[in-house]
Parts: sequence; structure tokens; C-alpha cells
Amino acid sequence: MSRFALRGSIVPLPTPFSAGAIHWDAFLRLAERALAGGSHGIAVGGSTGEPWSLSLAERQELIRQAVAAAGKAPVLAGTGCWTLEETVALTRKAQELGATAALVWIPPGSKANPSGLYSYFSRLAEAVGGFPLLLYNVPGRTGAAFSPELVQRLAESHANIVGIKHSSEDLGALSRFVAIRDGEFAVFCGLEALTLPMMTLGAVGTVAATANWLPREVAELCEVALQGNWERARSLHFALREANEAIFWDTNPVPLKTVLGWMGVCQAEWRPPLGPTTPEIAARLATMARRYGLLDHEKSALLG
Repeated sequence: MSRFALRGSIVPLPTPFSAGAIHWDAFLRLAERALAGGSHGIAVGGSTGEPWSLSLAERQELIRQAVAAAGKAPVLAGTGCWTLEETVALTRKAQELGATAALVWIPPGSKANPSGLYSYFSRLAEAVGGFPLLLYNVPGRTGAAFSPELVQRLAESHANIVGIKHSSEDLGALSRFVAIRDGEFAVFCGLEALTLPMMTLGAVGTVAATANWLPREVAELCEVALQGNWERARSLHFALREANEAIFWDTNPVPLKTVLGWMGVCQAEWRPPLGPTTPEIAARLATMARRYGLLDHEKSALLG
């Protein structure tokens, strides 16, 4: 298992807005709720946080606020931008502000080839010294994927490239990621519904938006999986199935924020180009939320 200390349920917080501006009180509520529910850390600035709609100054402030809210809990800072210079600057700022590690994706739309990606991430790793970096493999958002060969080459060349968040259904690639550095490369699940399957193969945790709704259950799933208590893990996996699927009934974080708005945690507000979901999906979300007791704060018997 990876020597990198980060593991378990790292909750990717959405960025709450009110009248177009970041709602910092709601952000604090989201962070406090996640950690009070037993989550092992928080993440900001990943795809759940709508980074494409935020300025660099706003992203820096999100990291600052997250570190302050987390206390001693780990903070994973999404620092991937559209240029290498901006990514370096934001990653250095995350290090300065006290984040635990940075999560960095392939610049969206670039479709860079392996040699270009190797150069990009090598230059980033060298520019931030020993600050830990997790690669963010999210081809559905970026249009490109990290191959196992590229990841292994980067990990062997740069000690501070310590792991990867794998937001893909490719379990073959996941198996090869887990084997890097003889199992000391930290692999996190990035697809909510595959948390348990990936952890059975050696992932050390999950970055699951579902944990904004059900932090205690997602944290327990990670804990029992790390302990090898597969019976309880399977029970939680199936109990969480509909909530995990609901995150993607529309573009994330639209379903997430829709339900959080009903819960009174933050407003159901997005920045363009995202917008409200359809009435049909909203009705499905309301049924799901009632089943899990999210609207009246009582947990469903589904979760046992």
C-alpha cells in the first residue's frame, strides 16, 4: 500500500454560488458537514467545483478557505489550468497555503500526445519541488487519458508524483496503476459507483461527490474496504448505488447542487454554461433524496 498518507473518503466540494458570487458561508457549511460526517479529507477545484468558471484568484481563495476549514484534515487542491504557467503558479500557491497535495488534470481540449504530456507534467513536478502531485485521469472532461505507460514513466522520474485519481471505467488501467512502485503509488477512485470495485483492486480511497450527501456512509465504505471487511463493504456499495448513479443523471455538479439546495446546505446555482436540470430529472432526484432521508434528515433503512 502507498506510503502517501492520504487515503479514505476525500470529499470533492462543489463551489457554492449566490447571485453569481462564491457563497463563503455555504462553502464552510459544506466543509464542516463533510468532516463532521467522518470524511477523511476534502478536495476543492476538481470538476465538481466548476473550475472552468472560476478565476485564478477565486481558486486560490477556495484553497485558502478549505485549509482553514479542514484544520488537521487533508486538503486536496485541484490546480490544473489551461496553461502550464498558470498550473505551476496555482500549484505553488496551494503548497504555500498548506494544502496536502495538488490534483492536476490534462489541459482540457489539448489532446496532447504522450511525449507532450510527459514534458508538461515533468516540468510541473520539477517547478514545485517536493510538493505531492496526484494526476487526474478524467477523459470524459479533458478528452484525453493517462496511459499506464505514461503514468509509470512519470512516477519513476519524479518522486513527488505520488498517485492518480482514476475517473474512468478502465479497470485494466487501474490494475496497472496500482502496481506502480510495487504498490506504493496511491490510486483513488474517481467514479462514485466504482469505489468498491476499485478498492478491491488496491485503490486507497475515493473522491466521490456522493459524500456531500452521505458523508458517513461513503467514509465507512472506505474504512471497511481498507480493513478487508468485504461483507459490510458490499452492503454499503449496494445501499449507495442509486445515490452514486444520481450524481450523473445530469452533468455533475447539477444533480448534486439541486439536492443540496433542497437540503438547505447551499443554493442550487451554477455559473454558465451549466444550468438547471429538467423537471423529469428533478422529480427523480426528489424521489431518490426522500429514499435516503436527505430531505428530512432521517437516514433510510437502505443504509442499515
